[in-house]
Amino acid sequence: MLDAPFVRTVHGDIPPESLGITHTHEHLIIDTTDHPPTNATGEYLRCDQEPLRLDTYSYARRHRTSAHSRLSSIEDAVEEIARYRAAGGRSVVDATPRGLGRDPAALAEISRRSDVQVVMGSGYYVAEFHPPTVADMPVSDIATEIIGDIIDGMGGIKAGIIGEIGMSWPVHPDEWKVLDAAVIAQRETGAALLLHPGRNEHAPRELLAHVKSVGGDLQRTIMSHVDRTLFSVEALAEIAATGCYIEFDLFGQESSHYEYAPIDMPNDATRVDYIISLRDGGYLEQVLVAQDICHQTHLHKYGGEGYDHILEHVVPLMHRKGLSAEEIAAITTKNPAKILSIHK
Repeated sequence: MLDAPFVRTVHGDIPPESLGITHTHEHLIIDTTDHPPTNATGEYLRCDQEPLRLDTYSYARRHRTSAHSRLSSIEDAVEEIARYRAAGGRSVVDATPRGLGRDPAALAEISRRSDVQVVMGSGYYVAEFHPPTVADMPVSDIATEIIGDIIDGMGGIKAGIIGEIGMSWPVHPDEWKVLDAAVIAQRETGAALLLHPGRNEHAPRELLAHVKSVGGDLQRTIMSHVDRTLFSVEALAEIAATGCYIEFDLFGQESSHYEYAPIDMPNDATRVDYIISLRDGGYLEQVLVAQDICHQTHLHKYGGEGYDHILEHVVPLMHRKGLSAEEIAAITTKNPAKILSIHK
């Protein structure tokens, strides 16, 4: 007989039914300031070092200036995520992997003080953020490291998801190596695999084909950032047909401008329309939502939407557009509990 499934949080394993409303892709503690962002033509973006002010907020938000891409304050995180808890949120996935300032002890403290259950990520982001050691590590060693994060943890604080595994476009050879290791860890631990695709419409299809070819389980795989990668119902349905989970995780980012690629970003209403189309195609049970908060400009304290944006503003929008309470509960509660459940 198989053991009962569980969700692994930074404070231990819980029954899936205890997970509650869950955002499956957020960042409570993250630091990308060592690598200034580039725009669609590869030029480095302006890196303001001044604190955010009303007269600089719009520029920093639009151009994602690197000085504001660090979330390092436990106090800020507790205050911000507590508002999500007050709005009805119960759990979040902190998708910060190694190399992006992941801090297990800080996540455990934030979880304890806010009463929000946190599922911690593992693995590595895109090659630009890999520690130098990754280039010389064989696949087996990277897999052992990820498995150790989930089975043993760091100071007893264990990861509960593999990812976000960062992939560029075109994919860097070291990223393929990390992905192969992540698939091994998925097979060994039963944990879900969270993929960050490159910024190209062909990237999700290529990544899923590779995961399948090396023995990964697509039904235990999440394709994140579809709302900046795929722009038609047909493309979304094609990916959903593989069996993977489809994650709309940029809710709250409503500007059509996208600094990292020459695309037109959808707004929240369009995201909900895409979700309704997936429901109509029979894929509702594969839909996940989040906000991918990773900049100061996303936080209430600095003028942003905060982690409670989906619950305060998007859920009413879903109701207005015709999604039932049961369907919304599937997206926000049932689907996260299923994909985050570990059966080993």
